[in-house]
Amino acid sequence: MMNCNAQTNKAVLDKYLTLPQGSRVQATYIWIDGTGQGIRSKTKSLETKPGKIEDLPIWNYDGSSCHQAEGSNSDTYLHPVKMYPCPFRRGDNLLVLCEAYRYNKEPTKTNKRKTCLAVMEKAKEFKPWFGIEQEYTFLDQDGHPFGWPKNGFPGPQGPYYCAVGASRVYGRDIVEAHYRCCLYAGIKISGTNAEVMPAQWEFQVGPTEGIDMGDDLWVARYLMERVAEDFGVVVSLDPKPMVGDWNGAGAHCNFSTKAMREVGGMKHIEAAIEKLSKNHDCHIKAYDPNEGKDNERRLTGAHETSSILDFSSGVANRGASIRIPREVSAQGYGYLEDRRPSSNCDPYSVTMVIVKTTCLGD
Repeated sequence: MMNCNAQTNKAVLDKYLTLPQGSRVQATYIWIDGTGQGIRSKTKSLETKPGKIEDLPIWNYDGSSCHQAEGSNSDTYLHPVKMYPCPFRRGDNLLVLCEAYRYNKEPTKTNKRKTCLAVMEKAKEFKPWFGIEQEYTFLDQDGHPFGWPKNGFPGPQGPYYCAVGASRVYGRDIVEAHYRCCLYAGIKISGTNAEVMPAQWEFQVGPTEGIDMGDDLWVARYLMERVAEDFGVVVSLDPKPMVGDWNGAGAHCNFSTKAMREVGGMKHIEAAIEKLSKNHDCHIKAYDPNEGKDNERRLTGAHETSSILDFSSGVANRGASIRIPREVSAQGYGYLEDRRPSSNCDPYSVTMVIVKTTCLGD
């Protein structure tokens, strides 16, 4: 359990961040650890601001401390793949998203990006677009939902979704800070809202094409963790953080191809749903880092979810595996929403399996 006394006065930091840093640049390297859901980072000084991703050096770290290597052979390598402006240090300082590789130059087990990129390149003629709705829950450092009574529960669900007011919404300042950080970093964040369970929120990233979905969502998650750290609040991506009559948390994936977005696209949407229906078990395994075990607690058929055991689809049906928005059904083209991915999913795995099933026939 984290000691709440570990919090520091963040305002004190401001006078140090205003110190000039000369021509040198701080680059924060970010990667996914061996759990497939944890994010790690460390900072490197560069002599000048890099003009392109190839200017950034490969770096290394202790993989044995990130569940990615043995202590006797622990060097693991960070290959930069994308740069973002850093909203915390600002100026020319950068966030650097990286792929992780082992000593033998093979990707680590949780480096799903390499394979996802290959799939997206193979399917680029389809112009796959994605938008992911990332749900998450704020917790106190003792693991209790943020803002909930310490010796009881808030009132039943109903008044909290998209709510306003101190008795219904907890943590809006964190949400607003994160939103602005995403905009500063150039992430295509498209919105945010309070969710059905109190202390649960959602932000949406997209529409983006191909590999950009996974890249932007992982960096947006990093930004959320860093912002919440400043506020002394924990971010949970657990798909069912509270047992009982409380909603779980997902990462609904909105998906379309160029053909789906054009007039007459409904037939392509329906064809994609038919293909998805025949690969339900494969998708469930790809939709959380524990091959469906996490989602078992969430996909029960209750609380706006489908059953993990069955595939279903429907227009405007939030209890289905695949939802076709009503306006899409009415106009005859657009996109579909896959509501099965868990909040702690790897977006590279999710987008990759959707494209493989619907576009490549794998």
